Amino acid sequence: MPDRAKLESVAAALAALLITSVIAAVLLGLGGFDPFIAARALVLGAVGSRDALLSITFVRSVPLILTGLAVAFAFRAGVWNIGAEGQLYAGAVAAAWVGLTFGGLPAPLLVPFVLGAAGLAGAGWAAIPAFMKLRLGVGEVITTILMNFVAIYLAAYAVHGPLQETGGVFPQTDPIAMGARLPLLVGGTRLHIGFGLALALAAVLALFFRRTRLGFQIRAVGASTTAARVAGRIKTRRVVLLSFLVSGAIAGLAGGVEVAGVTYRLQENLSPGWGYTAIAVALLAGLDPLAVIVTGLLFGALAAGGGAMQRDAGIPEVWVGVVEALIILAVLALDQLRRRGWSLAGRGPAASALGASDV
Repeated sequence: MPDRAKLESVAAALAALLITSVIAAVLLGLGGFDPFIAARALVLGAVGSRDALLSITFVRSVPLILTGLAVAFAFRAGVWNIGAEGQLYAGAVAAAWVGLTFGGLPAPLLVPFVLGAAGLAGAGWAAIPAFMKLRLGVGEVITTILMNFVAIYLAAYAVHGPLQETGGVFPQTDPIAMGARLPLLVGGTRLHIGFGLALALAAVLALFFRRTRLGFQIRAVGASTTAARVAGRIKTRRVVLLSFLVSGAIAGLAGGVEVAGVTYRLQENLSPGWGYTAIAVALLAGLDPLAVIVTGLLFGALAAGGGAMQRDAGIPEVWVGVVEALIILAVLALDQLRRRGWSLAGRGPAASALGASDV
């Protein structure tokens, strides 16, 4: 990404956070809450101790980073994959099934099997709207959203039916085998190696987009499908299909990591909406994989601090959702200003936060 484009992305992200902070403070004040007490509780709950930082914030950021990478990958190719939530659930179901069915395998084989099955399930779930887009001409925004509901109810059926725990009381599966669980990254905490996996994947994707021919083709298709096909002689349909499948695989991996690293079982309402929050994570990062790490950690901190805000300041945790929505609106508003030539980093027309500005 050129230096100017980087400055634009950073400036837009900081401006969005500043605007969101001001609006949130005003709304809290109007609601009868002290915004300074709320902010203090939020910060302490997210980073106020080693355990809060590693066991809560970092752990909650893992699915956000992974789904954020999934969304960013698709958006880079101009594929509006809004189905990361459903693909995550598909991956979680597959991971739980493998962890329950093949528990006798040794951990060095079982862990990759679990995560691989999760990724394949997510890719398979994404293949359905991809087929409908490429073969039937159906827009992916609607199909991916609808596929989310199908996946959520499929997971609910699984934990109420064929995969329900032995006692038949709770809507969840039995615990997966010990060998299927992710090892801890830091002893004495809940932080598992899925966090390291998310960071490594972000680094790999950053190199992929900047250093490989296929990465350039994806960015080119995202910038203009027609221009990429005519000027670059790129097989755009193949690029779109690949982007759909890779995006789905990463989102499915997020579900597998959550099952294998945190819950150790599939349960109803596994995700609080990570696949939707991932859109804000990706947009705030300007679709840059490395920046997704930062924004994923930010939203992880919001999720971690929300409980403390409710507990210590008496503020409903739903306010975290309000903040996330405000961030999305701020990013979109700033993007529209940038599309009209208003630059946050200096004079001249600005690149779009939603496009691949380094194409």
